[in-house]
Formats: sequence, structure tokens, C-alpha cells
Amino acid sequence: MTLAYGQVGRVRKRRTLFLAGRTRIHLDQVEGLGSFLELEVVLREGESVDEGVAEAHAFMSALNIKESQLVTGSYLDLLSKAGAPQST
Repeated sequence: MTLAYGQVGRVRKRRTLFLAGRTRIHLDQVEGLGSFLELEVVLREGESVDEGVAEAHAFMSALNIKESQLVTGSYLDLLSKAGAPQST
């Protein structure tokens, strides 16, 4: 993709992965941003997105994560907003 579209930036992170049933829990340490937790629920065949969201919310409740703590956008977007230098 870089050859076709060029490179706009680079994200440097260290990820630790845990599996809890069908949910992937990513603990990321992102250079220039800090620490993040991402929940990725793998949906079963024919399962609705709402069911996956409900499972993610159950994990959020168990981990005491509030809706107000959620972040949208990619790490590259966040780095750009923070004005952090992006190596290319």
C-alpha cells in the first residue's frame, strides 16, 4: 500500500494480547500517546453486531471502564491531533 499511496505517518506501539473466550483484549503502549486497551469481540456466524457490542459492554463493566473514557479514531489520528512527531 505504501508504494501505491505513500506513507503519511508511522505508529510505534507495543501490544500485549489476552484472550477471554472469543474476546481479544489488546493492551497497547503507543509511543507519544500512552496506554490503551482495546476489546475485539469475534462474532459467530449469523450473530448481530449488537450481540458483540453487548459482550464488549459486559467486559467494560467488569473492568470499570466508563463510556466517557472511550476514544475514537486511529492512533495515527490521535498522534496528529496531539501534534506528536510522526516518523516516516
